[in-house]
Amino acid sequence: MTGMKEIHAQAVQWIKEAGQRITQSFETILDIETKSNMNDLVTNMDKDVEHFFIEKIAERFPDHIVLGEEGSGHDLKELDGVVWIIDPIDGTMNFVHQQRNFAISIGIIENGVGKIGLIYDVVHDELYHSIRGEGAFLNDKRIEPMKEAKLEESIVGLNAIWLTDNKKIDKDITAKLVRDVRGTRSYGSAALELIYVATGRMNAYISMRLAPWDFAGGSIIIEELGGVVTDLQGNPIHYLKKSSLIATTPKLHEAIMDRYLS
Repeated sequence: MTGMKEIHAQAVQWIKEAGQRITQSFETILDIETKSNMNDLVTNMDKDVEHFFIEKIAERFPDHIVLGEEGSGHDLKELDGVVWIIDPIDGTMNFVHQQRNFAISIGIIENGVGKIGLIYDVVHDELYHSIRGEGAFLNDKRIEPMKEAKLEESIVGLNAIWLTDNKKIDKDITAKLVRDVRGTRSYGSAALELIYVATGRMNAYISMRLAPWDFAGGSIIIEELGGVVTDLQGNPIHYLKKSSLIATTPKLHEAIMDRYLS
């Protein structure tokens, strides 16, 4: 079987090439469609980038499987073998409206275990990447292990929608959390919010509803740096299932779970 370092090297090359495709599209007129609702956007570039990865992977690693957000990959029931979980543009609304605050996210799983994570902030040319057991890097610079923070001194990533009436969580719980922490942020891209936790720009990220392509790449990097990623019941996340999610350091995870989510 192809070694993970070789797979990682190829993935780094492809994700940079895909980023160039995206930046070159900034001067073109996008074909924009909606999916589940009017705010759930997909563009021709989302589809183009996903097809780019599928073609490259099929050519170089024909025994690998692809799960992509836009549905161009395989229909998976199990995580046998090597599986690439790809979000070609995480933060499509930001891509359309701002041409920033979006990323390409890739998680590479082997027999259910996360092995390689890549998050590429295209506009800033910042590639966050890791191989299981080998550390994590921002471009060529090693990222230090995650550091604990007190809850009251923490910055937490949380979408404002979870502070309004919703079917996922009691808004009084999230409102109390917001009052107790130092501050909250929302960037509109789960991949970026996860990597901001990994690098200490935020201390925790909480979401009630994410798909595997939203969290696969970022969660692998966070775990490589000593962080914890679970659902809001404290269960391990599954790379084939939609899930709530909390990503942070071990002690802060325990504090948030005990004080707000138990």
